[in-house]
Amino acid sequence: MDSLDPAGPPVTVRPARHAPRIWKFWGTALWGLFIFAALFVGQIAVVAWFVLRREGPIDIVAAIHVLGGGLTISLSVITGVPAALGAMWIATHRSRTPFAEYLALRWSTWGNLAIGVGALFVLVVGWDLLSRALGREVAPGFMVDVLKSARADGALWLLIVAFCVAAPVSEEFFARGFLYRGWSESFLGVPGAILLSSLVWTALHLQYDWFFFAEVFSIGLLLGWLRYRNGSTWLTVVVHGLNNLAATLQSMWLAAYG
Repeated sequence: MDSLDPAGPPVTVRPARHAPRIWKFWGTALWGLFIFAALFVGQIAVVAWFVLRREGPIDIVAAIHVLGGGLTISLSVITGVPAALGAMWIATHRSRTPFAEYLALRWSTWGNLAIGVGALFVLVVGWDLLSRALGREVAPGFMVDVLKSARADGALWLLIVAFCVAAPVSEEFFARGFLYRGWSESFLGVPGAILLSSLVWTALHLQYDWFFFAEVFSIGLLLGWLRYRNGSTWLTVVVHGLNNLAATLQSMWLAAYG
């Protein structure tokens, strides 16, 4: 027998490889909580640092005052990015699926970008017209106050980076990348994944009232549709960033002339 031939080549037994997988509904939900916790810790660490170095008594009033500062918010949003990305890498690594593949980090086309920007423009203008018809401010007071604070701290450029680059990256990787990918391949399907990931994303914006909550949710649905239609999370990052840039510029104008 060849297997007993001492002159024959040794038989090499290779260990079986585990196939890559995608977390389904509960796996995505539980890992999503882990990612959110990492994002929260990354952001709150900056707030804690500012509170501890502040002169005077440390209490809830001091924490609220620090939390509303433009510099604090800018740095907390930025420091939340590596924390969230690290947690997402752990989740995707455990699934044995490459990080970029799991989160659909591939570019789309300029035509798809134009469609996304055009759809966003129509949606936002519609909400602005409704806001004016209801006698409401077209920009959240929160944004205007934060911009004034950031300008006073000399950190306006940092706030723009945080709102227009850091926030879109962390939020889109999380909502339209990780959550959508897992939930769309569960019993929810694509419609349910778009709806639920948009609800989670909206819940991250606790600083707004019900009206702007509804606007954020509608934008989330649009971004979810773009993610489904184009299979690209980078596309939603860019569209999200452009939306935040437009909102920031609008708030800057209102802060200066409103």
